[in-house]
Amino acid sequence: MRVVNPPGWPTPKGYSNAISARGRLVFVAGQVGWRPDGTWESDDFAAQFRQALANTVAALAAAGANPTDIARMTIYVTDKHEYVRRSKDVGAVWRELIGRHYPAMTLVEVRALLEDRAKLEIETTAVVADGDE
Repeated sequence: MRVVNPPGWPTPKGYSNAISARGRLVFVAGQVGWRPDGTWESDDFAAQFRQALANTVAALAAAGANPTDIARMTIYVTDKHEYVRRSKDVGAVWRELIGRHYPAMTLVEVRALLEDRAKLEIETTAVVADGDE
């Protein structure tokens, strides 16, 4: 996997403009901030982010992938201002569960998510390098 940045563009913080990769694709469905049994522990934004990201990491592991195999991620939030307010907490959770790997990312504010208590949903694509299977 290789981080790609167009010539002359500043290096982004917390994400990559593009990722180039070759290998086996792993698609992880949107993960929300509930436990694997479908129960909610918290309505706190950062706590839901932690659980949704932990769910993502667990799904990746089940498919034989690691967090560093994440090539792209879309995060859907119901309140972009809450995301911005909690960005330091979100960053700390990211570094704890993913490390300093920053895939190509998109953040989208939506009116609602399928699960009423969900404040965010994370959709992920990973690429397991050839030979790492």
